[in-house]
Amino acid sequence: MKVLVTGAAGFIGFHTCNALLDRGDQVVGFDSFTPYYDPTLKERRHVMLEGRQGYRGVRGDLLDQKALASAFDALGSGPDTRVCHLAAQAGVRHSILHPEEFLQDNVVGFGRILELGKERETGGLIYASTSSVYGDNADALLSEASNTDHQVSLYGMTKKANELQASVYHRLFGVRTTGLRFFTVYGPWGRPDMALFLFTDAVLRGHPMKIFGHGRMRRDFTYVDDIVSGIVASLDHNYPFEVFNLGAGRSEELMDFVRTIEETCGKPGEKEFLPMQQGDVVATAADISRAQRMLDYDPKTMIPDGVPRFVSWYREYYRM
Repeated sequence: MKVLVTGAAGFIGFHTCNALLDRGDQVVGFDSFTPYYDPTLKERRHVMLEGRQGYRGVRGDLLDQKALASAFDALGSGPDTRVCHLAAQAGVRHSILHPEEFLQDNVVGFGRILELGKERETGGLIYASTSSVYGDNADALLSEASNTDHQVSLYGMTKKANELQASVYHRLFGVRTTGLRFFTVYGPWGRPDMALFLFTDAVLRGHPMKIFGHGRMRRDFTYVDDIVSGIVASLDHNYPFEVFNLGAGRSEELMDFVRTIEETCGKPGEKEFLPMQQGDVVATAADISRAQRMLDYDPKTMIPDGVPRFVSWYREYYRM
């Protein structure tokens, strides 16, 4: 296949591009290198991708119609083309402080992706949604049928809007779309604003870990390679219209996650326990049975394996 990956220099986008290139697909990577976190990390990922056969990078913003059109030009059209839309403004807390950025990039930007995909007759579209669309849901196990009408963050709201946008484009124009609700993704080359990155950095540098919710939260921590396997399977299956949970299928205590980080780093960390932040939820747990059945999705990496892989990468990257 030939695949346009937006957000190619981002955490999940970088790993997705590598997986597609590994199996011989051609990849057009599109990214704007926004400074939400240190762009140096994105530039390093970009340089690694640029050195690979079959990869072509295009710099541009989702709101820049000319740049986005050039990326679609590089992709071409036809049944063997796909768009893997991973570019977005991310982060529950960040969305509360910068609502306009989220509305523009996540909602307006996605609308332009859908419209170009329709016009260019792209073979299919896969896009990133999030577990945040479930909001403050009382279901112990979150399935695709769980209620998503009660959003608690602007980030979750924009991603719910994306699912509705995709539904309309499928119904009106026959655009093939698959939405993927990611659950707390972690791993090497991860985002510096995520828990694993922040906690590892704090422990190794001797700074206090800021642990929100007084440490009583639970998360479905999902290793990035497992997420990528679900993305690639979605690109291959190319269902007419679907939404899938992609998680580990098990919920972990936040403090167990912290203890694994401390054990891997070889020393305890100082802890500063804080109240829940706006937009956060107490627990997430993914029902992945539908993805298992329809995508052959089979997450394999457990916390005791995944955390050491990240810490090893972190030590090497930051020479610690």
